[in-house]
Amino acid sequence: MSERSKFLEPITRENVAVVLVDHQVGLLSGVRDIPLGELKHNVVALARAATVLGLPLVVTTTAADSMWGPTTPELVEALPTGLKIIDRSTVNAWHDDRVREAIEATGRQKLVLAGVSLEVCAALPAISATADGYDAYVAVDASGTFSHAKREAGLQRMQQAGVIVSDYATLMVEALADNAAPEAGALYAALDMPFAVLVGQISAAHRA
Repeated sequence: MSERSKFLEPITRENVAVVLVDHQVGLLSGVRDIPLGELKHNVVALARAATVLGLPLVVTTTAADSMWGPTTPELVEALPTGLKIIDRSTVNAWHDDRVREAIEATGRQKLVLAGVSLEVCAALPAISATADGYDAYVAVDASGTFSHAKREAGLQRMQQAGVIVSDYATLMVEALADNAAPEAGALYAALDMPFAVLVGQISAAHRA
């Protein structure tokens, strides 16, 4: 696939998987570029939306039993029952065979990634996946890091490497594709966007 067609080809339910990297309590405690409550909300919404759409999810931690602690409980609660979180030691999640093999097993060409920190946990596997021929998208508002400088550096490096930068709701709505789909209501509920809730309330009022 050419670089141009990669940017133009849409995300669909059939071609995308979601990869969540290191949303761990120790790392989250250092996030400074996005309010912590907003970040937790967004990654939980991403996980729930992916589940509504039936998208494969791969979730990983690093040094969960020592340096960085467990996955944030809010995210664990939002994950599908029985999903195994892969704990690793590699800085770049793509360099762990189990993580890479789990992604390969999804059979999906496009990957939506989010991670803490943005410039390491999201960016490095996204760049590596791009190098291996995948189309990597990073949901920047479901990722966070430790300073605004690190955020800007991470965004620039990803864009220079051909990683596609977007936000969690846009990526999931693109995968939905049709607001008449049976899952549309559940998807928007999972995304939990305040303006969408208001739109739904207006619509309900008109139907009353």
